[in-house]
Amino acid sequence: MIAVGAGVWAVQASFPQLDGTVTAAGLHHRVSVLRDANGIPTIQADDAHDLFYAQGFVHAQDRFFEMDFRRHVTAGRLSELFGSSQLVTDKFLRTLGWRHVAEQEVALLDPTAKAYYQAYADGVNAYLKDHSGVALSLEYGILGIQNPGYTVEKWTIADSLAWLKAMAWDLRSNLDQEVDRALVAPDYSAAQLAELWPKYPAGQNPLIVPELTTDAPAPSPAAGTDAARASVSWKKVGGVVEAASLLLGRTGEGVGSNSWVVSGDLTASGMPLLSNDPHLGESMPGIWHQVDLKCRVVSDACPFDVAGYGFSGMPGVIIGHNARIAWGFTNLTTDVTDLYLEKVRGDTYLRDGKYVPLQTRTETFKVAGGPDQHITVRSTGNGPIISDVSAEDAAIAANGYTGTRGTTTKQTVTPPDTTALALKWTALSPGTTATAIFALDVAKDFAGFRHAASLFDVPAQNLIYADTAGNIGYQTPGKLPIRGLGDGSMPQPGWDSAYDWKGFIPFAKLPVVYNPSDGYIVTANNAIVSEKYPYFLTNDWDYGWRAARIAELIGQRSSTHKLTVADMSAIQADSRLWLGKKLIVAYRDVHPADAPTAAALKVLQQWDGFDAVDSAGAAYANVLWDELGQDVFARREHPIPTYDQDRLFLVIATMLDDPQSEWWNNPKIGVAGKDQMLQKAATDAAHRIVKLQGPDPRGWRWGDLHRLTLTNATFGSSGIPALEWIFNRGPFPVAGGTSVVDATAWDIGSDFSVQTLPSMRMIVDLKDFDRSRWIQLTGESAHVFHDNYDDQFPLWQTGRTNPWPFSKAAVTKAATDTLTLEPAPGS
Repeated sequence: MIAVGAGVWAVQASFPQLDGTVTAAGLHHRVSVLRDANGIPTIQADDAHDLFYAQGFVHAQDRFFEMDFRRHVTAGRLSELFGSSQLVTDKFLRTLGWRHVAEQEVALLDPTAKAYYQAYADGVNAYLKDHSGVALSLEYGILGIQNPGYTVEKWTIADSLAWLKAMAWDLRSNLDQEVDRALVAPDYSAAQLAELWPKYPAGQNPLIVPELTTDAPAPSPAAGTDAARASVSWKKVGGVVEAASLLLGRTGEGVGSNSWVVSGDLTASGMPLLSNDPHLGESMPGIWHQVDLKCRVVSDACPFDVAGYGFSGMPGVIIGHNARIAWGFTNLTTDVTDLYLEKVRGDTYLRDGKYVPLQTRTETFKVAGGPDQHITVRSTGNGPIISDVSAEDAAIAANGYTGTRGTTTKQTVTPPDTTALALKWTALSPGTTATAIFALDVAKDFAGFRHAASLFDVPAQNLIYADTAGNIGYQTPGKLPIRGLGDGSMPQPGWDSAYDWKGFIPFAKLPVVYNPSDGYIVTANNAIVSEKYPYFLTNDWDYGWRAARIAELIGQRSSTHKLTVADMSAIQADSRLWLGKKLIVAYRDVHPADAPTAAALKVLQQWDGFDAVDSAGAAYANVLWDELGQDVFARREHPIPTYDQDRLFLVIATMLDDPQSEWWNNPKIGVAGKDQMLQKAATDAAHRIVKLQGPDPRGWRWGDLHRLTLTNATFGSSGIPALEWIFNRGPFPVAGGTSVVDATAWDIGSDFSVQTLPSMRMIVDLKDFDRSRWIQLTGESAHVFHDNYDDQFPLWQTGRTNPWPFSKAAVTKAATDTLTLEPAPGS
């Protein structure tokens, strides 16, 4: 009993105090922290300093171990926590130098923003002053067993800013595609690569902004000279790497987002509705922390009355609404990374016919339980040499291929020269996103929103907008490179400055939409503009199946009734698989002699095309697609990457219309022609699902295959069953799938488990903010066994949401606990 009691105490020791009064040195005035049943705080303060101080204090209450873990990852210091097993990750991230860039950005902060970040850090440190060990988080008690010498450091501004680099890495767009093409370039021609990575189907799926117009309000003058000029705007017509997975949960297939906004012309309230659900890696706890930040009296000195989603470790609200406007994000998917093949000779590299010195620095790693380790980071003018710390990138350097969408060239290198691979990335230069967050939080109209967007340089995001005056809009922000020669589709020759970036697209020339005539704007990582746009953005958009489906559903529903919050929620939960109807048609005339396959194909023909959790058709269709995808692409003598199923959907759809396509032939698996390929995939899929779920199709369920395990980023992958049981949750059956609106993506060649997902869902009602809805994946708290550790998941799992109180009356009514922070005497 004593042991049980000690265990309960250890678990509960870190639970935050929710009621009563706490004295906090450095506060100016009294602060109230009201929490609802989900533990979501509304912070009320008299000035901005106290507001962000209290947010730092609350984040430390709820999630400090998560914050500490994140700063160790972003600084390449995981080995200090967990030993030599983390050196591979640390070496890669030190080579990228996220922490160095963050420290430079601290110096670029304007005085007001810097004061906000410092107040936040002071609030975190005030909490740390009185909490340590298991009283801070259970994880520290466990960590102390293997690493007893570890001491928590104070929080700093740079710790906050470095997290923006982690987000930018997770949303780095097409770097993975560039890597994939470079790795297979030795085995396939440029024409074959173009077939495997086809152009965006602009004639089939929507563009966000296809038509030029000039009717959008310019940014506020504060946005700067270029941004404040009358700008080109656009009008929508017609319908490694291991490091990121440690930070944000699993990454890869399906990272992206949905967002859309509809005008009051289409809604029951007569005012806009705005929806957003960013798709990120599964994680435990979820990546978001919900908050409401309120100045008791809103004024120029204290301008905040904003609610939404933020990150622990960062002040402010990243996505949400204030009293005047609402906004949402989706990944822009423009190409902001390029790989450069470099010719290296000793401590120099070739540049325009001359050998110039490499830039070098030494990085030292403190390793728990072992001696310090050291590496030399080498960089060229194109960025850090990542082939020194990544086997995959070293293979690309050794292959020696450069190229574009339509050409590939094998570069010859003669000794004593060797090849290396450098990474150029917008996030490796200091930027202003840290300031943009506050500008978004206080924007009052579209001009103020555009000003904030002009500061939001990395990661590049689609920004949608709505306001209480009834306007809707869209803005492309971001630091988007203007390239010289080449298009960044594959590595470029770093020794030729003609391939350098030539600056960035002026903000005034970035696409804008304001009050489009159709009454809605949809972004789902699809192409923004047509090829007539004067600047190159990327060759690697999401292929638009989600965007097309959202636009279709808005059109269908608005043709029969005025849209409501419930309609927006139903669209977010839509699970129709675009490829499904293609498979149904393709297999209509396939008649196998094998009885299990015949029964399975009958189920396919009866399927409605939706990836519903209890659907037998969805279960077989997805197993069939997995087998077909592996047979066509992965099970070759020279495997073709199956990352990005939205791309493969288009490749296969094109092949289905071309029975003579060379890709139907695969000697390695003994298949020649379309008919044999379809027959083999169907038969193998039928026998596979029988093995997995039994011979009776009535017992097949997609959710029994497509399951989600919420995995804690640290001890949840420890390999120790008892710890994994403590920190992880699941597996759980879920609906949805890859490249559907309910984007619970899985990897081809895996076990169908969910890899990426809607990390949150929100719907903002601009008529009455209290009618808005929100949810996040898990819960507010990172403290295992706390009531708010995973309490939001059951609603998330079934596509439901929570009420989102915003007005003073609604917040007060929803409050279950109130904590008062009082200034310490003399502070």
